[in-house]
Amino acid sequence: MTPTNLPEAVLFDLDGTLFQTESLLVPVHRRVFRTLNEEGLYAGGEPPVGRLLGSLGMLLEEIWQRVMPGGSAEARQRANELLLQYGLEELEAGKGNLYPDVSGTLRTLKDRGIRLFIASNGLEEYVKEIPRLMGIADLFDGFYSAGEYGTLTKVELVRIILEDNGIRSAWMVGDRSSDVEAGKSNGLFVVGCDYAGFRNEGELEGADEVIGTFGELVGLIGE
Repeated sequence: MTPTNLPEAVLFDLDGTLFQTESLLVPVHRRVFRTLNEEGLYAGGEPPVGRLLGSLGMLLEEIWQRVMPGGSAEARQRANELLLQYGLEELEAGKGNLYPDVSGTLRTLKDRGIRLFIASNGLEEYVKEIPRLMGIADLFDGFYSAGEYGTLTKVELVRIILEDNGIRSAWMVGDRSSDVEAGKSNGLFVVGCDYAGFRNEGELEGADEVIGTFGELVGLIGE
């Protein structure tokens, strides 16, 4: 059941929720593993990009263990560096897209006096640069990432956002089980996003509402 009162804030996951990650990660993935191979850090060839996309929402250490299980700690650390470097290069070159209606929907929520935050398990610079380059950074009150705060779970990251900003009522919006868990563990209303195309079966179990397009969020929020 959707709450009748407007929330003070809405917390958003980034990849697969606001940002159409595959529009950026397909070329980045190719470049990362080409470089790892050239530097002699990983000889396993290029893993399927779907393995990386299917891991989004996890912490980076968990992602690389899944994507290249035989990779060394050095290879995983270098992969982090390359993922950020190549991701930012591709973004600067104009690659990457927001999902339809993201900008307009966020602006509508902002105009209603709702505070907006990003909560992501990604790297700090990546989480801050995507909104800037996509032209939506001015709509947010804060960008929180596991990379910046050193959190081990999104539950902890969301708790920090609520405490830092004195938020008493909020919604969590995301596409992965980690978003559902983070919202529920912190007593939030959870909206699951079912449009990314690379989530796992049952990923959104426990969400209070599920939307098939980002623009549906406005109808849930109400007046």
